[in-house]
Amino acid sequence: MRERSFAMVRHGVWILLVVLTSVSWGGDAARKGTTGADQLLIPVGARSIATGGAFLATAQGVEAIYYNPAGLAASYKSEAMFSYMSYIADINVAYFATAVYVEELGTFALSYKTLDFGDIPITTFENPDGTGSTYSPGFFTLGLSYARAITDRVTAGTTVKLVQESIMSTSATGVAVDFGVQYKFQRNLALGVTIKNVGSNMKYTGADLLTRTNVPGTASNSPTGVYSPDTEAFQIPSYFELSASYTAELDNMNSLMLGTTFRNNNALEDQVMLGLEYQLFKTLSLRGGYERATENAESAIYGFNFGAGVEYAMESGLQMSVDYAFRTVKEFPSDNHIFTLKIGF
Repeated sequence: MRERSFAMVRHGVWILLVVLTSVSWGGDAARKGTTGADQLLIPVGARSIATGGAFLATAQGVEAIYYNPAGLAASYKSEAMFSYMSYIADINVAYFATAVYVEELGTFALSYKTLDFGDIPITTFENPDGTGSTYSPGFFTLGLSYARAITDRVTAGTTVKLVQESIMSTSATGVAVDFGVQYKFQRNLALGVTIKNVGSNMKYTGADLLTRTNVPGTASNSPTGVYSPDTEAFQIPSYFELSASYTAELDNMNSLMLGTTFRNNNALEDQVMLGLEYQLFKTLSLRGGYERATENAESAIYGFNFGAGVEYAMESGLQMSVDYAFRTVKEFPSDNHIFTLKIGF
């Protein structure tokens, strides 16, 4: 009993140190526009988007990779997931992840998120209406995750991500790391803590930045010089999150889950997310969520989120779930629609 109590105190102190270190970064709205790689802020998974990203304390399986990698260790099973979202400005987001549970070792996972911008016309000074050719930027995030149950109440996980952005022959590459912890106070009450996108600065380089110019002080027919501008490095959007959730078991077949998450950004206003999920007959789930900035609610472009999902267990042992989410967008003509398929085995 004494060893168990000491272990719980040790984990509690570790979580507290993480919180204090992260809060010291502070949210700073004055630094808006100073970070890049905003693809890291695009959420995935219909269930979590429908609930506003509020369930970091109880997220489980492959969908937990983006929100709290500690949730990988909470499911004790292998899974695969595919999610597709019609985002904003005709941008589509595809996400694939697979996780393998290895007994006594933990859970390992691989994830991949990519953005589809469509075909964009190439314009030049000589052809401002287009040259007839097109290009498509390539933005993707590749992640490798590991999570493990430390005790019967504490799980911890981490994700190492390769972030790549390319526009024709110009690109920027960075590395980011996520850390997460989930702690169950009791059966129905849980706490989650995460630190997201701690990593290197990124900087654009490439052949498309090369510029030809006449060498100063020489005749007009002299060979031209080639130079490349020194682009400025930019930070990635890091943040800290603290989440709590409570599950009310209405009876043996129905339950109501409530969750909230506080996000402390390094270059945006802080945010608060609220979410709920009502599960009927352990099969059908109805969801809702809302996210807003703590300082300036008008700065948020997203409003209310809604969604539903169906889970089905096959006789072969496979578990399948299909989820849908709808997220309202204030500043764009189209809202977000998200579809997710998950298979557990």
